[in-house]
Amino acid sequence: MRVWFDCTAAAHPLVLKPVIDRFVERGGEVLITAREYGQTVGILERLEIEHTVVGAHGGGSKFGKARALAGRSARLFGVACRFRPDLAVAHGSVDLALVSATSRIPSAQLQDYEFAGLQRQLAFRIAKRVLVPDSIPVERMARVGAKGDKLVRYPGLKEDYYLAGFEPDPAVIAELGLDLERVLVVVRPPPETSEYHADNPLYERVLDRLAVSDAVTAVVIPRTVSQADSARSRNSPNLVVPAKAIDAQSLIAYADLVVSAGGTMNREAVALGTPVYTTFAGRMGGVDEVLIEQGRLLVLEDVEQLELIKRVGDPGAREPQDPEFLVQGILGALS
Repeated sequence: MRVWFDCTAAAHPLVLKPVIDRFVERGGEVLITAREYGQTVGILERLEIEHTVVGAHGGGSKFGKARALAGRSARLFGVACRFRPDLAVAHGSVDLALVSATSRIPSAQLQDYEFAGLQRQLAFRIAKRVLVPDSIPVERMARVGAKGDKLVRYPGLKEDYYLAGFEPDPAVIAELGLDLERVLVVVRPPPETSEYHADNPLYERVLDRLAVSDAVTAVVIPRTVSQADSARSRNSPNLVVPAKAIDAQSLIAYADLVVSAGGTMNREAVALGTPVYTTFAGRMGGVDEVLIEQGRLLVLEDVEQLELIKRVGDPGAREPQDPEFLVQGILGALS
């Protein structure tokens, strides 16, 4: 079997790697394409996943997104035609959806946020299978085109699957020159170029507080060059901004606190048992609604809520899940 995977954001190599590995173990041939956006390519390189870079993100404007979608989809069409996949898999890639539709390639889409806009809904409607956490209400997915046999709901978080068997690597601590005697905070900025992004002044106030707090080191993992430059411009020894993609999962496992406006990093912290505050300013999805209700994810409303103290407990996956469940759901697209 030939399977094509498309990675369009930094979380996708992590999410898709255990699925890719299992198709390869079955003797399948895989093609991984990637979009230049944030640390997507850097993470593929760090994970040693062979890939082909096709196109880049179109920026925050609707015109830029539409132009990038058209241009990248056209280039992917040629790549896909040469590879001739039996199945296409992505985590919300609209480009893959368009190519799959025009090339009549069965596709499966994973997703864990149901309010991501019209383009993502197009991907859902084209896909033969859509895999989501079972904490997202069925009726919400039906409204965006994923209903009936098309919808596959899996238990837990997507992070529980790719963090199954995860062992934190202390090498990232040495790589960044961190002192674990200090309170270690991991910070993720808002998704400024995403269509579901809303203005988020709280993030800047978080950085302001961490920059002047005693015995605190905050590692800021930016999405864009401008976010990295903004954090560095504070000239605070408390703020560390990595120059390249790092082992963020190990860093989160060793952290005392995570403050993030992004979904995946929030849920990685939950999966690894690290205290985490969300500063997400968009519409809250079903996964986060449940985590907040359970008290596993806290909503930050004021920077004074942050308790900058050392955490208690060993790092590691709390509720690991078998990625084979995802593989079987994806294979349903061939039915």
